[in-house]
Formats: sequence, structure tokens, C-alpha cells
Amino acid sequence: MPRFVARFFKEVLGDAGRVGDVCQCTVELDAEDCRQATESAKRRFCDLHRIHDWTLHADRIDVKPADFPS
Repeated sequence: MPRFVARFFKEVLGDAGRVGDVCQCTVELDAEDCRQATESAKRRFCDLHRIHDWTLHADRIDVKPADFPS
């Protein structure tokens, strides 16, 4: 089964007045495809943070296949 890495980001305003993304959490998981990985990552993020909606702690999610060195 393919492995995916999901990163949850929150947009924050820095000291200099610039907006930047901060990674809130990284989750590695096995899934059939990217869509399934995204849904599983959202559930895991909620479990880890004991919340019911992942958007309470993050603004976006980035899911990519995991890269394994050859």
C-alpha cells in the first residue's frame, strides 16, 4: 500500500507584518490513493489534537506521496 505524508499548515502574521505558513503537524500514513490519505490524515489530526474539525488548528493540508531513498 502506498505511503503518504500529510502536512497541516496555519497561516500566521509575523513580526514584520508578513504572512507566512507554519507547519502545525506532519502525519505519515498508508492509503490506497491521495484522496483516501487526505481523509485519513484529517481524522488522525483531529484525534491527535482532540478536536472535531481540523480547520480549528490549520488552514490547509498538503498531502504528497512519501519519498523513499533508493
